[in-house]
Amino acid sequence: MKNETIKYCNQDCISLYQVIYNFNNLIFDKYSINIRNYPTLPSLAFGLYRCNYLKDYPIPLLSGKIFNDISKSFTGGFTDMYIPFGENIRCYDVNSLYPYVMNNMNMPVGNITLFEGNILKINPKAFGFFECIISTPKNLKHPILQTKFDTGQGIRTLSPLGTWTAMIFSEEIFNAKKYGYKFEILRGYTFDKANIFNEYISDLYEIKKASNKEDPMYLISKLFINSLYGRFGMNEILNINNIINDEELYNYIDKYTINNIISLDNNKSLISYFDNNIKSNIMLSNETHSNISIGIASAITAYSRIHMTQFKNNSDYNLYYSDTDSIYIDKS
Repeated sequence: MKNETIKYCNQDCISLYQVIYNFNNLIFDKYSINIRNYPTLPSLAFGLYRCNYLKDYPIPLLSGKIFNDISKSFTGGFTDMYIPFGENIRCYDVNSLYPYVMNNMNMPVGNITLFEGNILKINPKAFGFFECIISTPKNLKHPILQTKFDTGQGIRTLSPLGTWTAMIFSEEIFNAKKYGYKFEILRGYTFDKANIFNEYISDLYEIKKASNKEDPMYLISKLFINSLYGRFGMNEILNINNIINDEELYNYIDKYTINNIISLDNNKSLISYFDNNIKSNIMLSNETHSNISIGIASAITAYSRIHMTQFKNNSDYNLYYSDTDSIYIDKS
């Protein structure tokens, strides 16, 4: 059994090496980038985009207060259960919703301007992220705006009725007004706008469309299409992971913000933590900063929610469930 296990492990390592070797050659031949410089698939997609498609788009790097403010608008896709059971329920799914949005919509880039007060009185088409007092219509069956809420047992994402204050993408404001929402704009940030992903998405989608599902290029192109957007919305503070002696634990607990501790053998522990006072938290591989532009990630998810609102309050059917890109209804 020992010999068979060793034989299996050897073959497994050889097979994995061959897969990585051939994948590296494929990516280098097609895109002239080396996968060894990118530890994750999102970072590889980001490298592919920067090396081959970025051109001269003025994408701002966001950190500090701007990052913290705009991150409040980054709430992800809808996931709502309205009716928990039924008969003859049909499921409909939007094909490649996030890639569709990235291919067709303008993203927040270029100059950033901080403003106070209602910017729409000065510029009715202002584009950016606005902090607002939001009021819902009283009889809205399925709310279409969501916010993060601290329940005391963790952060939850809700689609409330009533009045609350939140940071929200301008295009989501304009869409929600069609459904009776009212907004008192307090302050925010305006951006320039441009369609920056059209060529990237179009090229990869053509590869996906030309490949059958058994072809590795189908999966590779699909992963590249879906892995890029989230890279723009990474947290600017990354965890530090370290194996330490157990007697050091209290020193770390006193000095750092601890996310997780896993006990290991020999009186050692794996500890995950971050330190807001040092820049090393935000160094990624060989880069000197994190290359984050969270407004882009937030805009992509907001555009996707906007697309799904057309199915939320349709009187032609009963909506049982909806999520990021699908609905369950009682109509064919």
